[in-house]
Amino acid sequence: MQKFLRMVVMSASILFTSQITAQAPELGATSDFAIFSSNGAISNTGLSHITGNVGTNNGSSTNFGNVDGVMNDANGATASAAASLTIAYDLLNAAIPNFFPAPLLGNGQTLLAGTYSIGQGASLNNTLTLDAQGDPNAVFIFKIQGAFSSASGADVVLTNGAVACNVFWKIEGLVDLATNTTMKGTIIANNAAIVLNSGVSLEGRALSTTGAVTVSGVTVTKPIGCGSPELTGPAAPALQSVACFTIFTGSGTVTNTGVSTVVGDIGSNVGLTTGFQPLNVTGTIHTNPDQATSICALDLNTVYTYLNTLPTDIELLYPAAFGQDLVLTPHTYLLNAATVLNGKVILNAQGNSDAVFVIKIVGALSTSTYASVELINGALAKNVFWKVDGAINLNDYADFKGTVIGNNGAINLNTGTKIEGRVLSTTGAVSTASINAIMTEGCDTTTLGTASSTTSKKASFYPNPFSSVLNINTNDMETGSALTIYNAAGSIVLQKELSGKTNSLQTKLPAGTYFYQLKGKNGAQQTGKLIAKP
Repeated sequence: MQKFLRMVVMSASILFTSQITAQAPELGATSDFAIFSSNGAISNTGLSHITGNVGTNNGSSTNFGNVDGVMNDANGATASAAASLTIAYDLLNAAIPNFFPAPLLGNGQTLLAGTYSIGQGASLNNTLTLDAQGDPNAVFIFKIQGAFSSASGADVVLTNGAVACNVFWKIEGLVDLATNTTMKGTIIANNAAIVLNSGVSLEGRALSTTGAVTVSGVTVTKPIGCGSPELTGPAAPALQSVACFTIFTGSGTVTNTGVSTVVGDIGSNVGLTTGFQPLNVTGTIHTNPDQATSICALDLNTVYTYLNTLPTDIELLYPAAFGQDLVLTPHTYLLNAATVLNGKVILNAQGNSDAVFVIKIVGALSTSTYASVELINGALAKNVFWKVDGAINLNDYADFKGTVIGNNGAINLNTGTKIEGRVLSTTGAVSTASINAIMTEGCDTTTLGTASSTTSKKASFYPNPFSSVLNINTNDMETGSALTIYNAAGSIVLQKELSGKTNSLQTKLPAGTYFYQLKGKNGAQQTGKLIAKP
């Protein structure tokens, strides 16, 4: 009898578990979109921030400004998305409900994972909490057989492991989210429009099978997780000797007025460098071209070529309106005209500290006063690269992040400008005025080979700074690598062929800054900076 009762309890438990476990539908090609309609116009008013693709398979998309995604109207991508949306809708429509809440959601209500069915229109008021109970795979499905609306300031809160990519709303009618609503999940309106009013924040998607989607001054962010690919951006260029310079031009003068503080080297390969005070520079001021500037000029051209030829992921369509709190994720971006950074641009690494951002500008770059580049969610300045085909003018008190490479154009860094990275020009004068610039890491660990190499090796020099003994581990470089060390004036102070992987050199170099060049027999080379101490 007891055995029979245990079997009954186990069977009931299995049945109950199967009933409450909702299954997330496959979104397919629709997953790339933040805003989409299979058949209807897509429009925006005001300043909206969208992360994810935007488009319609039958209609037009208007007035969205710069979007962190691809704009698509009636093309192959939208055709695939429309087909995938039909499948996703059918799966949600067929989901078997196990909860039947009242049509007024929220007001402090907490719901657990499962499929919820409301046989009429519904609304959201105050706070609705979705509790995953520690299960990151918990799925929440809401099937509403009518229109859906929210009160102003309504808020969907995710807790205990719940994630927006596992929340789905299937609505059989108009979706109208009131001002300042905070919404989570993928919304699919069937044969009806979607309206997102001013201040709405949606971590999810707004999708319609047939109906217009209208947004006004909103934030919509395509959710991450649930198997979506992690954004890494392109491979970063190997800066080689460029890593040791904070301010540099391949041809032109470098001049400073006022008190500027700089960490890293300063110089020009064709022209004089003037106006910088040694006490305010942690690095070498190359007042005249020398061996180090010659090597840097060559390496800079290589880095520029690499960035210039990178394939573009996303084109930002309105270069003159760049910034304005625009959020970018790890990609290669193109602005195909002169660009003005107004206010702030935000680089979001989405938790990946190795993620790389490349912004390619075909034209000049200028900024407003106090313009800034903000790094969030693990983004690092060392992984940010700007390629500018034209002059660069950073206005007063601009706060810039990343390695900026101007091509054939002058660079002006105006009063109070802050740089975390580097400002470099292939050809063009560089002028600074009371700035604060610090280079990002990389000077002592420059990568061998070309900038496009992803498998190059590194030799290591230690200790650095050194005194009487300098150790070199050539790692996988072949024996017989040639080492040349230059002083700050560009004169050779030491040349030696390294006979093995581990080498220990006795030196008597005066205290100061030196540059090395290590060449392998196969053509691989590495350059960098060494510091000798008393």
